Amino acid sequence: MISYLIFFLIICGIYGIMTLGLNLQWGYTGLFNIGVAGFWAVGAYTSAILTKPPVPEHLGGFNLPFIVGILAAAVVSGIIAFLIGIPTLRLREDYLAIATIGIAEIIRLIVKNEEWLTNGVRGISGIPKPFHSLLGNAYNFFYLILVIVVLAIIYFIIQRGIQSPWGRVLRAIREDEEVATTAGKDVFRYRLESLILGAMIMGVGGAIYAHFTSFISPEAFKPMQGTFLVWVMLIIGGSGNSLGALLGALITWSIWSGTEILTSFLPSAITTQAAAFRVILIGVLLEVVLLTKPEGLLGEDPHVSSVLKE
Repeated sequence: MISYLIFFLIICGIYGIMTLGLNLQWGYTGLFNIGVAGFWAVGAYTSAILTKPPVPEHLGGFNLPFIVGILAAAVVSGIIAFLIGIPTLRLREDYLAIATIGIAEIIRLIVKNEEWLTNGVRGISGIPKPFHSLLGNAYNFFYLILVIVVLAIIYFIIQRGIQSPWGRVLRAIREDEEVATTAGKDVFRYRLESLILGAMIMGVGGAIYAHFTSFISPEAFKPMQGTFLVWVMLIIGGSGNSLGALLGALITWSIWSGTEILTSFLPSAITTQAAAFRVILIGVLLEVVLLTKPEGLLGEDPHVSSVLKE
């Protein structure tokens, strides 16, 4: 029971990281990113390739430290976000949505078909687990602490940024881009910074996921698990609220994993229908929240910086 709870909290924490990244983009800036799974996959594969020992099946063998893989995952995800943002952020918001979902699909096809790079559908196994040989059975508890620390650092950075003049500009852009432009703000630069930083956070989440599971494949980054669930988590908890993003991740993953346990007891003949029922249940929860609490369970964070108060 304790071991499952630790496993549950680790996955929930990883989703919390992803939701914080999306909240920065959508909740605070209004950037419609529906390619979350793509940045998640980039982070996971980047760190896996850089930290694995030499293998003949695919690119890798750099055997770099865990922390280097995490940082590289953030950098590569940020570069991809930069390349997406340059041609799209000056256009209407729906262009960004089209671009992100297109890039996510391209990334999925690359990791599925480019065997020399990602080992294709067979995936990458043997991804190093930091300090696993030293910790033994206590490894998952250590990893839970690691996830909590990373989550706390990301949360602190986002909160400091949002409560600063930079964060107030992001909110102004979300509310009325023309007013922000009239006030002399470089809207494109701020939107691009938000997109890149959010993507970097998602890349970190992907890297942490890869090192925890020690195996990744294209199946792990389907839109349902990689994008849809993250959006549901943010909407349920409350866009524009970091605590709400974490609460939404906890509630949504509790329902998702809980129904998986329940459906495992059903006859195999109706397994497919049971899987569909899980999606329907999440959809019903989302509808209930939207009808009763349109702004999410916690709503937007009303806190402003001391500068704004003055």
